[in-house]
Amino acid sequence: MPPMPSELKEALERAQSLIESADPDGALDVLRTTGWNAADNNSQKVKVLSLAAEAMIAKGDIDMGNRRKHWQRAYKNYQQALKLESSNKDVRRSMNKLASMMDEQAISLGKGFQMFDDGNPTPAGLAAISISILIFLVAFKYTGEALEQPLEGTTVVLEVSYIHPDNPNTRVEGEIVIDLYADKAPKHVENFLYLVDNDLYDYTSFHRIIDGFMIQGGDVEHKSGSGGYAGIWYGYCNGKTTDSTGAAYTAETCPKEDWAVPGEHTNGLKHGPGALAAAHAGLNTDGSQFYIVPSDSTPSHLDWNAGKDCSSQSCHTVYGMVVSGMDHVDAMSEVATGSGDSPTHDVRLISAYRADSA
Repeated sequence: MPPMPSELKEALERAQSLIESADPDGALDVLRTTGWNAADNNSQKVKVLSLAAEAMIAKGDIDMGNRRKHWQRAYKNYQQALKLESSNKDVRRSMNKLASMMDEQAISLGKGFQMFDDGNPTPAGLAAISISILIFLVAFKYTGEALEQPLEGTTVVLEVSYIHPDNPNTRVEGEIVIDLYADKAPKHVENFLYLVDNDLYDYTSFHRIIDGFMIQGGDVEHKSGSGGYAGIWYGYCNGKTTDSTGAAYTAETCPKEDWAVPGEHTNGLKHGPGALAAAHAGLNTDGSQFYIVPSDSTPSHLDWNAGKDCSSQSCHTVYGMVVSGMDHVDAMSEVATGSGDSPTHDVRLISAYRADSA
């Protein structure tokens, strides 16, 4: 195993010292920036995630009014660590210890109740399954009516962190709540939720910010804005469905980094304050990157309109709307930026999760 980079070692030691000094926020700040970026492999990332979990547990002991939220985030960090290194017994022991602590405090392990634990139904899960069967039997006779109703939207929460534009000595943490329009842009919503559910948006950044226009993030590949593929295969490889020989692309013949979501820009949704839309590099090249429109922007030039040629003009798919947290979107849009519209101080997407289960 390669030696631990000195930068990472120093970050871990610094974070541990801050936790012991009752400064978990300072520890998290070190881990999210220096620590995570210095980790070269999964084993090292596990160390960062585990120590971040410890900081969140400590934060829950200090900020008892929000203990549930902090400990759930800590538990999620342990889960992410085990995804990277499933055989790590220390992480599993720490996670089980936290689960026991949460049980004593009547705190659920996730953002909502668990239906399954290691593949087996929990008591709440069994009850939910039974109720679901009854609902299905009752609703079956009304299928015709149900099919006429639009699909319900799904709500997600983005936990963000940024330096306040009016106070450069203050780092703000907040939540942006977004309703997704599954009935208007089913592929984009499905792809977005896949990336959310698999924690791929966690610890990414808003890499491009233009005041009076939009804030852009979601590069799950390089974290810098130079990548970001679709999590699900939709038949499009960097905007194309066939290769140079005319053969149809498949998930196996198209490199993962070129997987793309086809445009759904004709869905009638328009750009306006609070709109969530897909960033892309041309028609049918939508991936993981997205942008949010602040209150002082209405970029209608990105909308599709009848007669507009989207192969040569920008047509972007809107697939969600901010319902809470626009103050954070607006503040983030005003942070100081430098070359390439990149924020001078990193604007972070700490975590993304479904609010439906909150």
